[in-house]
Amino acid sequence: RLSCIRNNIWLASCGVLSSGLAVLSSFGLMLFCGVPFVITVANAPFLILGVGVDDMFIMIASWEQSSRKKDKSSIKSLLAETYAEAALSVTITTLTDVLAFFIGSWTAFPSVRSFCLYTGTAFVFCYVYTMTFFGAVLVLNHKREQGNRHWLTCMRVDVDKDQAENSCLYNACCIGSCSRQPSQPEGEHPMNVFFKKYYGPFVTNKWIKVLMVLLYGAYLGGSIYGCTQIREGIDLRNLANDASYVIPYYDDDDKYFSTYGPRVMVVITESVDYWNESVRLGIESCTQNLE
Repeated sequence: RLSCIRNNIWLASCGVLSSGLAVLSSFGLMLFCGVPFVITVANAPFLILGVGVDDMFIMIASWEQSSRKKDKSSIKSLLAETYAEAALSVTITTLTDVLAFFIGSWTAFPSVRSFCLYTGTAFVFCYVYTMTFFGAVLVLNHKREQGNRHWLTCMRVDVDKDQAENSCLYNACCIGSCSRQPSQPEGEHPMNVFFKKYYGPFVTNKWIKVLMVLLYGAYLGGSIYGCTQIREGIDLRNLANDASYVIPYYDDDDKYFSTYGPRVMVVITESVDYWNESVRLGIESCTQNLE
């Protein structure tokens, strides 16, 4: 926003901070509980940041819609309506993510188990901080706007004072416009106008509905065909760098040795008197039987 009062840079920064706090809390709790930290866990903050920022956008959009409908309502009613609109979406998103990762923690792979535990716990903390910390930040930001305070310095901005004697740079930084006119209250967001007046009527047209059904049918048919072509398993080449020596190794292994199957090894776990000829003959007999 160009308005120095309605600019929400600090609000967005606190939304990112909320995700960071969730990562720190989950990592600290898991390390305290003795869950091993593997290198794949280092990717978890990016997942948490994506979900946390998405929740932040939902909260801000709901808050602005509530404040637009009830300009003179109390902060309690604004926050209550914001949670009524946004909390359900945020809760469902978090619940599905948490279930997905905690179910993944049942795997037999220790590295995957650790990754799922760290990430699932981080989603729980992300939800808690969004519902508590970020809600409080919304209220504080609203009070700042109501008090006509600058977004950066939080100093009161006198928008009614004649700014003719001030420079354009001063007016742009402290008023939000070089025109020496105070910023007017914002109307409905252009994106909302687009979806309401143009996109909504377009997709509800009966011919567009028929086209959507046909496109979805084609997509569904292609998806079913693709599922029949999937090969289960993991190609170890995909785990290595393209320039790695592992790639030609696996290529040669498939080319020259794939027909022989895996190598079989036999391990004798007890002490054996190899000096005894009868023991050696017994081992040889065992080897022949295995062959």
